[in-house]
Amino acid sequence: MMENDPLWKLRHALIGLTLALFLSVLIAAYAGSWIADLFADSYGLRVAVYSGLLLYVVIGAVVLFMRVARHETRPLTTRRLALWLASLWLWPALLLSSPKKAAEPPTPQP
Repeated sequence: MMENDPLWKLRHALIGLTLALFLSVLIAAYAGSWIADLFADSYGLRVAVYSGLLLYVVIGAVVLFMRVARHETRPLTTRRLALWLASLWLWPALLLSSPKKAAEPPTPQP
């Protein structure tokens, strides 16, 4: 029964992405505080930087899940979790490095 469940097949990816997202929220909080302290010690700036980092990470989680999750079949290890975490922060590189689909040749007009 579980072999036919699509969520069961994605369990490794879901767990890895969820843990990486949780760790990224903590990293974004510290990074937002640190970045805001570099420019001005303002609560509003901290909130803005933290919100921007959270938006970046959540978009990255969606992109990463759509691009990579269906191919993830290996069990979660600490090394794999570190890879999910790094991929979550470097997701634009995933978009840039994806192979482009070959353009279809134009159809001849009669």
